[in-house]
Amino acid sequence: MGNVINLNRFRKRAEREASAKQADANRTKFGRTKAERSAEEKQADQAKAHLDQHRIDREEQL
Repeated sequence: MGNVINLNRFRKRAEREASAKQADANRTKFGRTKAERSAEEKQADQAKAHLDQHRIDREEQL
């Protein structure tokens, strides 16, 4: 007679592996580090400030 095996263990392991695979795909698709996000935000703020410095207000010329 063969060994008794617990099918729940294999089912749960398969679910964990599928979940890990999905998590890895999501990290590559959506993931950015906190440093990357803050650097991009800082660059956007600097660009906005630069444009604001060169703005010509039409109301002052009238």
